[in-house]
Amino acid sequence: MKRLIASSLLAADFSNLQHDIEADWFHLDIMDGVFVPNISFGIPVVNAIRKIATKPLDVHLMIVDPDRYIVPFRDAGADILTVHVETCRHLHRTIEEIKNAGMKAAVTINPHTPVDSLKDIISDVFMVLIMSVNPGFGGQQFIENSYKKIENLRLMIAAAGSDALIEVDGGVDLRNAGRLFRSGAEVLVAGTTVFGSDDPAGTIRKLKYSE
Repeated sequence: MKRLIASSLLAADFSNLQHDIEADWFHLDIMDGVFVPNISFGIPVVNAIRKIATKPLDVHLMIVDPDRYIVPFRDAGADILTVHVETCRHLHRTIEEIKNAGMKAAVTINPHTPVDSLKDIISDVFMVLIMSVNPGFGGQQFIENSYKKIENLRLMIAAAGSDALIEVDGGVDLRNAGRLFRSGAEVLVAGTTVFGSDDPAGTIRKLKYSE
């Protein structure tokens, strides 16, 4: 099973992004102040990061009406585009539009949203992102029930014969990374843990190989 680390740039020093810090992906949280109670960077920043990043851009849209921005984020350089189940009126159509735009389509669920809500689209997506904190702010405490959601999702993916990856975002650190991987996660998003470290590259290696 894969073990990938996506470093969350919400916690990064943008002046140092040109340094290759060994993350497999760069994770960008796009917040609109409506769906979540915060505002982060938008399309111009994604475009600027694309010019210096050597890793895939994993763009997570925490916004209402994400369909309006599929092509603009594609043009800005997103490789993976993730939308929330909770914000998509016609989720299957949104997923198909992301794929038709040439990106890998992913879907995410908030902590209160059941895994069963993904049954009808699990075979259509590249990845599912489990939010292990309530979205909107960095540095929150990990929600323990997330392990069970990951395990249930892994069973659902296997039953469907899907190749979807499982990504986890929120409260990921050196204490829980190993258990998250053992539970079935393949991609861990880490922000504060990585960029708050004196040795970001070393911390990424420790996360990836945690037992």
